[in-house]
Amino acid sequence: MSFYGNFGSSLRDLPRLRSSRRRRASSGDQTGGNDDRLTIAPGETATLADIRGAGNINHIWVTIAPEGSAEPDYLRRLVLRMYWDGEPEPSVLVPIGDFFGIGHGRTVNFVSAPLQMSPQDGKGFNCIFQMPFASGARIEVASELERENVHFYYYVDYEQFDTLEDGLGRFHAQWRRENPTDGVPDHGQSNEEYLGQGENIGGEGNYTILEAEGRGHYVGCVLNVQNLRDSPEWNWYGEGDDMIFIDGERWPPSLHGTGTEDYFNTAWAPTQEYHAPYHGVTLPGGENWAEPVSLYRFHIEDPVTFERSVRVTIEHGHANKRSDDISSTAYWYQTEPHRSFDLLPAPERAPQRK
Repeated sequence: MSFYGNFGSSLRDLPRLRSSRRRRASSGDQTGGNDDRLTIAPGETATLADIRGAGNINHIWVTIAPEGSAEPDYLRRLVLRMYWDGEPEPSVLVPIGDFFGIGHGRTVNFVSAPLQMSPQDGKGFNCIFQMPFASGARIEVASELERENVHFYYYVDYEQFDTLEDGLGRFHAQWRRENPTDGVPDHGQSNEEYLGQGENIGGEGNYTILEAEGRGHYVGCVLNVQNLRDSPEWNWYGEGDDMIFIDGERWPPSLHGTGTEDYFNTAWAPTQEYHAPYHGVTLPGGENWAEPVSLYRFHIEDPVTFERSVRVTIEHGHANKRSDDISSTAYWYQTEPHRSFDLLPAPERAPQRK
């Protein structure tokens, strides 16, 4: 009998022999030719994998080539959906570019432990989040492009088991956006007052990264910011404290942070690109943070566990004063069924373009 097992994937555990059966679903040309791709038309949904029985997806690789002149927001108009064990609603529902770790419809080379965008120019997408299932898995990509076909190359690597052991959560990912966030005008305040003074008791107006119900653990997020404030003065988008509410707890929550860059394990209003296994700044924002920002924080060694519910939030500017374009992808594991969630229509997902 083979099952998920009590081994890890570290170098120390590599000698431990496994009994699973290694499999792959891919876009490889089954005729022996070199047409190793799907062509997905606008409005079409393509099934990447439809797996029966128990198993675990352990690697996904994707690269995408628009057929003609690329629609500028195609990475936001291609939607990734994943379903486990015959569920009627997806557990993963995210624009494909955002799912692989960077927002704003951009690609850049970066590396983290679970997600990477690889050369050329970050167009090789990789995911190594583990995704177990007991009776089946289905992965789809839906095109909501307006006019262009896309050529879609992919691997879905997985193991098959005789049965899946108890106690394993199902992988989930959700995309959200507020454009703009509900801030306040800066009229009548100095720049220092607007960016750093005031109070937020309760956290009700925070930007919500994730709101989930059930038993599980939150394992991280990607946060994207487009600064919408036009000011020649210091225009830092951050100072927003992270607040994570576990199992319905009241404010102040058990996990209360000190600022946006602090939650993402950086410091002092960073302007530099940086990527580490569990945190990074992939798009630092340019001069005075007028360009797109994208950050990631993965709770791989420090998952946020919950028994009934979790609400992951962050202020948009200190005391929720700023009105910027914020979007995010949250990643978590939990028991099923999960709380239902949806996705904004394609026009409302388009990146800001100045």
